[in-house]
Amino acid sequence: MRILVADDDPEIRSLLKRALAYEGYSVDLAEDGSQALALALAAPPDLVILDLVMPGLDGMEVARRLRAGGDVPILMLTARSGTGDKVAGLDAGADDYLAKPFVLDELLARVRAHLRRRSADRPPALRFADLELDPSKHMVRRGNRPIDLTAREFELLEVFLRQPRQVVTRQFLYEHVWGYDFGGESNIIDVYMRRLRSKLEAEGEPSLLHTIRGVGFVLDNR
Repeated sequence: MRILVADDDPEIRSLLKRALAYEGYSVDLAEDGSQALALALAAPPDLVILDLVMPGLDGMEVARRLRAGGDVPILMLTARSGTGDKVAGLDAGADDYLAKPFVLDELLARVRAHLRRRSADRPPALRFADLELDPSKHMVRRGNRPIDLTAREFELLEVFLRQPRQVVTRQFLYEHVWGYDFGGESNIIDVYMRRLRSKLEAEGEPSLLHTIRGVGFVLDNR
């Protein structure tokens, strides 16, 4: 799992990187709030350890922006011990609060607890052949190749991955992806299927989405 550590103290960043890497986590480091947000956007973390006081964007603002964009667990660190700061941090979107100087074993225990809860709440990734779709991260890969899909393309692909090798009718797609009946008069499904195929099937890769003429489509590696 990937953990983002944002703290302006280089000694704390170094300590946490060593400790978390030893526990088997992938660790990204940020020395200020702006860098933390950029890293979170480039590689969405499974948990954020966030210092309250940083130059530029402080931990409060970073927590608010992270929370507005998703539900990643946030463990906030601060040298301030006042109850008001703790309440403000939790109100900004932090899930947990640890005062500095902290005991490393306690921090690691809290990290494990938050990641266990996140794993339990996270919908499992869907896989077929070399294709993978992760609903919680809105991520699609084919082999090692990341695939960028629109929200509707993602939803369409998820339908096929939930029922591989089963024919999915056009009516089913109208009702479960678009949410209403087109009356069979629109070619919108054909348009989206062409787009989806073009993204899923790079040169040299075998086809996975097949048309069943007059019926619908199927995800199969035949």
